[in-house]
Amino acid sequence: MSAASRISSKIHKWLALLMAIQILFWFVSGLFFAIAPIEQVRSEHRIAEQTHAPFPLDAAATGLQRLAAAGVAPGERVELRSLLDRPVALLSAGEGPPRLFDLATGRQLSPVPAALAVRIAERDHDGEDRAARIGWVTEASPEYRGALPAWRIEFDDGANRALYIAADTGVVTARRSTLWRTFDFLWSLHIMDFKNHEDFNTPLLIVATALSLIVIVTGFVMFPSRLGYNAWRRRRRARRTGAERPANRAV
Repeated sequence: MSAASRISSKIHKWLALLMAIQILFWFVSGLFFAIAPIEQVRSEHRIAEQTHAPFPLDAAATGLQRLAAAGVAPGERVELRSLLDRPVALLSAGEGPPRLFDLATGRQLSPVPAALAVRIAERDHDGEDRAARIGWVTEASPEYRGALPAWRIEFDDGANRALYIAADTGVVTARRSTLWRTFDFLWSLHIMDFKNHEDFNTPLLIVATALSLIVIVTGFVMFPSRLGYNAWRRRRRARRTGAERPANRAV
């Protein structure tokens, strides 16, 4: 074995031992990511089909005039949409929270009350399941980093599914399940961000990747020796040298 192969063998052995667990995490999590359909991870296959009837523009204009007459502060952006088959307007201004209004009555709907959040979640969730538990979320977590505050609506549907409803807009901002939580846990192992599960530029990941690269490179250096190529070259050289010596003596 050459000197380069001996040094590479020592480095390869100890670094491989050091990195074995993380390399295993990379392969296991990568296999899971390849197998799990992303639409099921995001619970997109459990979104109920909804038909939204368009509302007349004159009704929207009348609703906005109703808000103006009621002294509602104007917004920098106005979004018109349907919420549970009712025309609503979402007004956004500056850094303040968005305001949601019912255009038919002029009543402000935000922050969305619990009962309305449950109805939104049940309309969004495909199937006959009804909300089992409801919680109020004010802080971001690895499971939810969307708009805050929000309602967390849980369903006993066999997948521990939870829908998050933004309190200011009434929009379903996230769908979580056991499959998603498994995916997220493996993702945290894959990118080595064990706290927030989202930063793949951590120094720990960079160091681990560099060490794994050294394991691969030293493995390539050792490859000819482990295949017997170096020994074959020595035997060939020895035979060639032995064949040349008698010829030299004859001369």
